Amino acid sequence: MSEKPVMNFKTIGVIGIGNIGSGLVVDLALHGMHTVAVDVSDEALAEARENILQAARLAPMFNKSASKLSREEILSRITFTTKLADVSNCEFIIENVTEDWNAKKPVYEQLDRIAPPSVHFGVNTSCIAIGRVAAITKRPDKIVGMHFMNPVHMKPTVEVIRGESTSQETLDAVKQLLGQLKKEAVVVNDKPGFVSNRISHLFMNEAASVFQDGVATAPQIDAIFKKCFGHKMGPLETADLIGIDTVVRSLDVLYDSYQDPKFRCCAVLRQMADSGHYGRKSGRGFYDYSSKGS
Repeated sequence: MSEKPVMNFKTIGVIGIGNIGSGLVVDLALHGMHTVAVDVSDEALAEARENILQAARLAPMFNKSASKLSREEILSRITFTTKLADVSNCEFIIENVTEDWNAKKPVYEQLDRIAPPSVHFGVNTSCIAIGRVAAITKRPDKIVGMHFMNPVHMKPTVEVIRGESTSQETLDAVKQLLGQLKKEAVVVNDKPGFVSNRISHLFMNEAASVFQDGVATAPQIDAIFKKCFGHKMGPLETADLIGIDTVVRSLDVLYDSYQDPKFRCCAVLRQMADSGHYGRKSGRGFYDYSSKGS
């Protein structure tokens, strides 16, 4: 008989607090949970800390149900650290490391040694198969995909990926945690890219090809998706938000996984990534974010 999941999570480990990781920390804090937030350097932690404080301050303006917390209240719910071992007492651990297997693999090898055997690992990945992570741990039944969307605290739904070995007990635990965040889980099966990114990256890649071919400008391409199809953001705006470098790495994973030319990364995307034009986080992508009001 499998053990019952914890029915009220209080302390969550978040590994990697870049764009998505920071948003997750905000969401956890707004819902009264404590986070042990881990990143590779004090500089990365300091930047994330300011992003988290700003997002938490603005959250009630966009979501009336969001808690209004002071700076001190937010910070009291977060432990910032560069030491992976500090997550050893967490009840659930969510990894948000960059979309690169060579970066993720050693993290899971260490986590598997650090965390108690009963702890579940949530893999926040765009395209990497959950079974690949499960295979390098001694707890394959406790590995589950959790694909959060940006901005995390404003999105009511999470794409949850059931690996071949993921147990029902683990799925129940994930649903419990997401329930505490007032989010719904849509559970899908494990294939690289899953549902959201297998489809969305085709949109972004082809939109970049249309831009590259001179068919239309970036604002025109995005306007068609927003005004004709009712999307809140166009595909090129989305690429800038996610990060052009992340989009390129995800397309590479999809191409390597399926060997299907439809996933071959558009030349202009790779050129932008190579030039450091990542989108919002670098100040320049398909749009210029360097001036105020961009």
